[in-house]
Amino acid sequence: MAIDAIDLTRKLVNIESISYHEGAAGAFLADFLTAQGYAVERMAVEQPDLARTPGGGEGPRFNVYAAMPGITPDVVFSTHMDTVPPFFACTEDDEFLYGRGSCDAKGIIAAQVAAADRLREAGVKVGLLFVVGEERDSAGAKVANRNPRGSRFLINGEPTDNHLALATKGALRVELRAHGRMAHSAYPELGESAIAKLVDALSDILAMPLPIEPEIGPSTLNIGLISGGYAPNVIADKAEAHLLVRTVGPSQEVKDAITRVVAGRCEVSFSLDLACVRMRRVGKLPTMIAKFATDIPSLTNWGEPFLLGPGSIHVAHTPDEKISKKELLDCVDLYVDLATNLAGGTP
Repeated sequence: MAIDAIDLTRKLVNIESISYHEGAAGAFLADFLTAQGYAVERMAVEQPDLARTPGGGEGPRFNVYAAMPGITPDVVFSTHMDTVPPFFACTEDDEFLYGRGSCDAKGIIAAQVAAADRLREAGVKVGLLFVVGEERDSAGAKVANRNPRGSRFLINGEPTDNHLALATKGALRVELRAHGRMAHSAYPELGESAIAKLVDALSDILAMPLPIEPEIGPSTLNIGLISGGYAPNVIADKAEAHLLVRTVGPSQEVKDAITRVVAGRCEVSFSLDLACVRMRRVGKLPTMIAKFATDIPSLTNWGEPFLLGPGSIHVAHTPDEKISKKELLDCVDLYVDLATNLAGGTP
């Protein structure tokens, strides 16, 4: 019996799997794929240092890898099991499934599982790799990259509106930490404000020109988190900010520019650096440029990458996350066609 991608999406969305809490979703997928006749492996992924991780998880977390016993796959489908917070369960109407992860990326998991079922029946050597941690640090992908399975092609899934991505932007996470000296705010000359240092540095960073790549577009920068200080009547002795730059080329130019502009006012560290990736066209599939980053730069040992998936990135990470049932089923066909094309060597 063919796998019902819509029903599988419902079941996956109803399993909470916010980053660092992916264990239940992984266990469900491992059991489901084992029942489908796959040889299933759980690749252990360490939890981060919970003392530094707000909302850090507990319990085991692992990637799930599945293939038919004894085969080396030509094509591996991959996406992530983790979601951003907050969790909300699946609801639906005639046209859409709603819920956290419905398009990013549990509907994609379901479409890939359904496509792989059809491909193995057609004799295509196919594998499935579902990873943890994509929404935070690509920890699962990095573990998987140390354990490749010999595949020639990797079809990664993210919401691309069923368009084949020709490029993805990179992601550079920047952390700024300023230090000062605490004092009574009535006597600011006795202190040294870490917040003032941080604000000045951020102002200069925002004024800094960023690289532009004509075929991909401009780099973009977001200040996502700011914290520091104790009270309005206290000169702050510490402050920090976390930024994310969407890069369109090598990141070193941006790193050097930020370090130069900050000019010692803050400590600068780079906690995540995912490269911008270019990919090729295949057949007559419609194409797009993904302004977001993916796990692809961390899965270089799994074959030539492609990026394709149902759903819109514009509703991912929002309270309105949803996926069209028709688009989900259409993507199963697209995955089958793309994998067949690649495995057969058709240009």
